[in-house]
Amino acid sequence: MTGTDAQLVRAVGTVGLATLASRVLGFVRDVVVARAFGAGLHTDAFFVAFRIPNLLRRLLAEGALATAFIPVFSDYLTHRPWEEFRRMLRAVTGVMIVVLAATTLLGILVAPWIVRAMAPGFWTIPAKAEIAVALTRLMFPYLFCVGLVALAMAALNSLDHFATPALSPVMLNLGMIAGALLLAPVLKLPIVGLAWGVLAGGVAQGLLQLPALRSRGVAVTPVFEPRHPAIGQVGRLMAPTVFGTAVTQFSVFIDTVIASLLPEGSVSFLYYADRIVEFPLGIFGIAIATAALPALSRQAARGESKELKRTVTVALGLSAFLTLPASVGLIVLREPIVRVLFQRGEFGATASGATAWALLFYGLGLTSFACAKIVAQAFYALQDTRTPVRVGIAAVALNIALALSLMGPLRHGGLALATSCSATFNWLCLLILLRRKVGEIDFRDLWASLGRSAVGCAALGATLWIGFLWHPGEPRGAETLWLFVMIALGTGVYWAGSALMRSPEVTLLSALVRKRLPRAT
Repeated sequence: MTGTDAQLVRAVGTVGLATLASRVLGFVRDVVVARAFGAGLHTDAFFVAFRIPNLLRRLLAEGALATAFIPVFSDYLTHRPWEEFRRMLRAVTGVMIVVLAATTLLGILVAPWIVRAMAPGFWTIPAKAEIAVALTRLMFPYLFCVGLVALAMAALNSLDHFATPALSPVMLNLGMIAGALLLAPVLKLPIVGLAWGVLAGGVAQGLLQLPALRSRGVAVTPVFEPRHPAIGQVGRLMAPTVFGTAVTQFSVFIDTVIASLLPEGSVSFLYYADRIVEFPLGIFGIAIATAALPALSRQAARGESKELKRTVTVALGLSAFLTLPASVGLIVLREPIVRVLFQRGEFGATASGATAWALLFYGLGLTSFACAKIVAQAFYALQDTRTPVRVGIAAVALNIALALSLMGPLRHGGLALATSCSATFNWLCLLILLRRKVGEIDFRDLWASLGRSAVGCAALGATLWIGFLWHPGEPRGAETLWLFVMIALGTGVYWAGSALMRSPEVTLLSALVRKRLPRAT
């Protein structure tokens, strides 16, 4: 185990634990929203309206900015004086404020056309379309807040500080919970309270980053210096990265457009299923990709090709080790998971079954979602944005074709399956092209790791299926206890099997728990 391996795993542990906290609170948020509003006209309108600035946030802010800025950031930290780095950060911040403000104002002005493009089916019900437009305008300033948050998060991650950025979503979840519980009951249109909660959460996310920035000496006053060399460098990386880093988000966008043409509630079913999949994806897959990018960027800046290839294979092996069993668990336990999390209040058995149907197909793509992000990070670290764009275009085209083909027989489940298939195509193509770009990559350890994980998953799946013999049914409390027992038992079986097969990931994670990982040199 090298020092870089240890540093990667330590960072994954930090991001994973922080993400776990935010995702648990996120599920509390979703339970509160489901109980208060159910799945229908108002929630469909809210989720479409929220998805628009949220999609732009992931593309323009967290997605493109992080993956374009961190390689430039690492280059300045590696080869330039500290004061020159600070000047660069001031210039990037000033330009970001102008760009985000202009984008926010434009979004508010053209909100009706955006909603028409996102959810054309809404316009057959004028009230639904009007609510979606109003909510879109109200929540668009969230993009401005969280865009600056993403810049701060990229700076902190480049300095190997991961905890505060990973905890940022906690503030959004608290804002939405407060909006649903405190504001919604006193408003004429309750769903508007949820939108105000989104805005409050965006402001709180920004405030959370300030102490960590100040403690590291990077709390700087922005200046508008558009001709700074780093602006052009970030811009050249960012423009194609908007598409290349967000194939999954474009797939979700396509799902929303097509789902708006399906029976009422389809948008909400996909949203709730996607939220469940994002729980393990965030804790494991996105955590690994987030932790890997700074390390990959430093290795690329130093010309350490061998080390970069090893970091990619270690990250992929660790991702598969963690996400494959999560995928099996989501598929086998999908119905009790949805019932325990959401089936209460206005969210009934029909909505629960429809959400579980979408979860089945999203669960199939969990490992692909994670691996695609990791392999794409290697290209961004090498400042190659063209390759992920080209592969991304092909993946989105495949997603559209599959979604249109499968929406008839599988309804909204077909849209989820199309998303999973396109993600699998995406990461496998990227992996092949990365091998051509950096030279021969030794995949023997990776394939061996995947094989061991597959054997462990088979034992896990069998354990969970047998566990259904003791499923208690109603009441919900008994089913909740049974679900926790099955998750714990399945995790134990998978871990024990992996340990018996001497999986290196078990050694790495065990060392992390015991705090015995060596420091990177």
